Amino acid sequence: MKAIANIVTLPELQDRTRVFADRADAGRVLAEMLVEFRGAPAVVLAIPAGGVPVATVVARELDLPLEVAVAKKVTPPWNSEFGYGAVAFDGTVRLNESVLPSMHLSDDQIRRAVEETTEEVHRRQAELRGDRPMPDLTGRTAILVDDGLATGWTMLVTVAAAGNCGPGEIVVAVPTAHTESAHRVADLVERVYCANMRGGLSYAVAEAYRRWTDVTLAQ
Repeated sequence: MKAIANIVTLPELQDRTRVFADRADAGRVLAEMLVEFRGAPAVVLAIPAGGVPVATVVARELDLPLEVAVAKKVTPPWNSEFGYGAVAFDGTVRLNESVLPSMHLSDDQIRRAVEETTEEVHRRQAELRGDRPMPDLTGRTAILVDDGLATGWTMLVTVAAAGNCGPGEIVVAVPTAHTESAHRVADLVERVYCANMRGGLSYAVAEAYRRWTDVTLAQ
């Protein structure tokens, strides 16, 4: 492993594609990177849906409790993959103001998109957590896990929302990330653990996996 500032990476996986068999395999790699947290006062928070199979393995390998932290990106009508912002479980909203002018969206379109995303987050929260409150993170390490960071806005809003729960510290653990997104998130947390860092103009989370399937909430 190699640490650059507060980002911990695996140099042998840098700028490579198809390095993980699937999300479970990625979870095992992450767990090895996070071994210092085994049995510690920490909670693994999975971002549904893709982060759940990764986080499940991480929590099991480290003997830590597993919870979900629901968040969803805000997307334009023509591209459901590109997020220009995100909404988290507590209603926290973050928008990428730097890209909004180039998207030519009206204020009303943005407002409606945020409202619709917020409604979907509440629906997912009720489906996955029911009436259970978020765990008490006071004095504990919150380990936020997703299956990758593309723009990073879903993780950024989750970091903000988790911070409202009073954790002792927040760390982010992802199998793969675009270099710029990893550094953007690293500015806001104690550490980022990322096995597969990749740069360049073209980046897709799926390209880190040899077997990639969509994950539904039912799974």
